[in-house]
Amino acid sequence: MAAPNGKSRTCETGEPMEAESSGSSQVYLPGRGPPLREGEELVMDEEAYVLYHRAQTGAPCLSFDIIRDHLGDNRTELPLTLYLCAGTQAESAQSNRLMMLRMHNLHGTKPPPSEGSDDEEEEDEEDEEDRKPQLELAMVPHYGGINRVRVSWLGEEPVAGIWSEKGQVEVFALRRLLQVVDDPQALATFLRDEQARVKPIFTFAGHMGEGFALDWSPRVSGRLLTGDCQKNIHLWTPTDGGSWHVDQRPFMGHTRSVEDLQWSPTEDTVFASCSADASIRIWDIRAAPSKACMLTTTSAHDGDVNVINWSRREPFLLSGGDDGALKIWDLRQFKSGSPVATFKQHVAPITSVEWHPQDSGVFAASGADNQITQWDLAVERDPEAGDTETDPGLADLPQQLLFVHQGETDLKELHWHPQCPGVLVSTALSGFTVFRTISV
Repeated sequence: MAAPNGKSRTCETGEPMEAESSGSSQVYLPGRGPPLREGEELVMDEEAYVLYHRAQTGAPCLSFDIIRDHLGDNRTELPLTLYLCAGTQAESAQSNRLMMLRMHNLHGTKPPPSEGSDDEEEEDEEDEEDRKPQLELAMVPHYGGINRVRVSWLGEEPVAGIWSEKGQVEVFALRRLLQVVDDPQALATFLRDEQARVKPIFTFAGHMGEGFALDWSPRVSGRLLTGDCQKNIHLWTPTDGGSWHVDQRPFMGHTRSVEDLQWSPTEDTVFASCSADASIRIWDIRAAPSKACMLTTTSAHDGDVNVINWSRREPFLLSGGDDGALKIWDLRQFKSGSPVATFKQHVAPITSVEWHPQDSGVFAASGADNQITQWDLAVERDPEAGDTETDPGLADLPQQLLFVHQGETDLKELHWHPQCPGVLVSTALSGFTVFRTISV
């Protein structure tokens, strides 16, 4: 979708991308080859997407999480319904909101129209109306921008852990918000009478400054880690009364801001951290916090390590840094200090990484270069396919690169939907995007 002057570069664009100029088109490779010339525009190849929707919520959201719902696993039938919990970064502290989004009636991309009668055109218009995506939004006032949102189920109770720019970590109960986005009458009542009264069920102000790193344990219900820009990491342990005990002794080791945290998916007491000090560390909470760091790679990236994600299916840790590199670490060989793979497609800092929840070799990444990339470790280029002969520019691409998605402005975070295979959701200054490509 190009701007009226035909010169917009931030457009919804999938790989393969085409740069159109005076009737001819060619594949556009972001960060490689010549920039667009005057009169050229990027055009989205709709056939590269199975599903594609955008949504805006007013103030942009730096972070969000997808809520596991009761609609079933491995959902591939369209239209889709999904639930997101997100937090805003508004211009003033008092304008921020914690939000519950219900996106529904998400249909697939339409096949190209066929030539037909007026009756068919009328049917198409009716069909277009039926296919309109829907969004329900329940908001709770929040003083201060929300740096990160992570959701967990404590038994039957959904909760959100929130890192505030005001230096506090809060836990909010989400049950009521989930209820009202499913019921228009209840939503109207909530927005009129209840939203201003919603408060966190627990708050920790012991970090002495703001932070971004936060992760719920996938193995021990209610166990939480939070890390701040002052290099400290704190462990939260749930108590019987529905509250938390936060250990005041921080885990010591990093020398600069802790950027991300990830619990091990296979061991109750093990977690990983990354930092602006360029290191990745593996910890075991059974040891005293000052002695809990068990393994360290001191120069994991050339600069800040922004994000990490621990594979649920393989002993692999994925990392992304300010250097634009994506690295895969085999935890069985972590002591070596060398990644088992490094990929360089992004030309700006990596802002988010995540393994596909079902396909062990597939992952996605977003960058400050406004690219979302999809990768598959199992892919090897077929030397007899002849692609490189028809388009020499493809020869330089990493063979594991499946897809490049563009069209967002200032990308911040992405997540695979855990129950809808292949569906990716991203947040950016330009809003939310929900899509599935033909590649995954």
